[in-house]
Amino acid sequence: MTINQIIENNIVKGLNELFGAEATGNQVALQKTKKEFEGDFTFVVFPWLRVSKKSPQITAQLLGDYLVQHTPEISSYNVIQGFLNLVVDNTYFTQFLCHNCQNIEFGFPEQTAPKNIVIEYSSPNTNKPLHLGHIRNNLLGWSVAEILKANHHHVTKVNLVNDRGIHICKSMLAWKKWGNGETPESAGMKGDHLIGKYYVMFDQAYKKELEQLQQSGMTNEEAIAHSSLMNEAHRMLQMWEEGDVETRHLWEKLNSWTYQGFSATYQRLGIDFDDTLYESKTYLLGKQLVETGLEKSVFYRKEDGSVWADLTADGLDEKLLLRSDGTSVYMTQDLGTAVMRHDKYHADMMIYVVGNEQEYHFDVLKLVLKKLGYEWANSIYHLSYGMVELPCGKMKSREGTVVDADDLMEEMYETAYKMGCSLSKLDTMKADEATCLCNMVGLAALKYFILKVDPKKKMLFVPEESVDFNGNTGPFIQYTHARIQSLLRKAENQKIEIKKVEHCAMLDKERDILKLLHQCPEVVQQAAENMSPAVIANYLYDVAKEFNQFYQDIPILRETDVEKISFRLQISLFTACVLKKGMALLGIQVPDRM
Repeated sequence: MTINQIIENNIVKGLNELFGAEATGNQVALQKTKKEFEGDFTFVVFPWLRVSKKSPQITAQLLGDYLVQHTPEISSYNVIQGFLNLVVDNTYFTQFLCHNCQNIEFGFPEQTAPKNIVIEYSSPNTNKPLHLGHIRNNLLGWSVAEILKANHHHVTKVNLVNDRGIHICKSMLAWKKWGNGETPESAGMKGDHLIGKYYVMFDQAYKKELEQLQQSGMTNEEAIAHSSLMNEAHRMLQMWEEGDVETRHLWEKLNSWTYQGFSATYQRLGIDFDDTLYESKTYLLGKQLVETGLEKSVFYRKEDGSVWADLTADGLDEKLLLRSDGTSVYMTQDLGTAVMRHDKYHADMMIYVVGNEQEYHFDVLKLVLKKLGYEWANSIYHLSYGMVELPCGKMKSREGTVVDADDLMEEMYETAYKMGCSLSKLDTMKADEATCLCNMVGLAALKYFILKVDPKKKMLFVPEESVDFNGNTGPFIQYTHARIQSLLRKAENQKIEIKKVEHCAMLDKERDILKLLHQCPEVVQQAAENMSPAVIANYLYDVAKEFNQFYQDIPILRETDVEKISFRLQISLFTACVLKKGMALLGIQVPDRM
């Protein structure tokens, strides 16, 4: 039982015994005491004045006296108007440290009702390489999955590859027209980069064609309708859906190149999946569901043969489900994917990590599924996140103005290497050790900079700021962990044994860091509830910052009292464990030497 639960339970008893309040645990909640006041937890008594029939000051004093008498963990209290500020006894924190310093389960909150959760992230298109936007998606999805697992949920990480559709046909058509048999090997390029080149090539040729048609006197709409390139792409999609052998063979070949490229990117980024689904396998089920909806008059067919869902009565609009030529759209395949996924994993919750520009899409998806009779549609959760922007503005894949994921990771490595050299941190390392460390630091800089921002907010990525050893960055936290490991090695070299100390006079700085470490399970739980790795990232920064102040202000190995040395080494060891475990939930490794 946590200290919060102990205090809350005794508050309930106190309210009942003192005032006959008939209170329950659900009605009692503690707050962290504000920094300007003395105390660790604060209880607001105003809602209970109706039962105490006394002033806020007297109500709080009576309850404070009761808690000090009945709760050994509370040493004192003070009252500010109707706010009861409670001070936890130092002995609680020393025993907390002693019992949890080497507890591998510490930090993982209790979970009484674990769920089967499926979380989809990445979801790349096979017509282009992964870019900075994909990096935020992947890092967010992977980290949220790990955080949910730390809260004891059963989590399945899935990737849905967008391997079919008009956008795929654009790069296929461009390669067929202008590729001259080029392969990743002959071009000296990763497969996904090669396919992305032809996607951009299609867009450039398409724009040029539209410009020529408009110069001949056509309106923009007329030019689009008469575009031979776009009509060829649509014809290719139709042939693909009809199972044309040549089209399917070309599709398989080009996609295989892309998958090889994706695999290398995922591996370097440290991203994995439990299962991978392909839209080419799910869209047919989606088309069947649309046919079922037609039979039930849930959907309707227009004169041109296209199929629609009329959602105007529900506050939305009409949604296209099948084009007039019978080919499917994103919504069609998402319907099929959702049903397949729910049935396969018996999911209590299905999380989709997708940018916030798709919020309407998921409103429609849930509503259409409900109209088809799937009540579990309410279990769909859109983990919406803001776009990543650069100082130069937004990225556009089809125009080739993206920050490539592979290039960015390489740039982060090089930045870490240059900084390591300038700070003389690599001087004593072998070449392979230096390479490993710079990769670790570069990825930490990238991952932490992205994950420390709340998912709902759009963010500006500035690579130079992410590799700062003194700011709110991944490398700063890594350096703090390495500093602790160096301290522990020095203690070992001096034959200092770290013994458990259950009773020790405590300084304010020692108490401050222990209070912060004590919050770890609560933070991990809050991160899961909010589905926000930022909660953990910023907590870890606070821990690292607090430890460095503790390290600067209080002697550890220079202390003469053996018991105090052990106590402070325990704090250091425990801090390192919390930093390492917390960073692991963000997908970040922490080195023992820097």
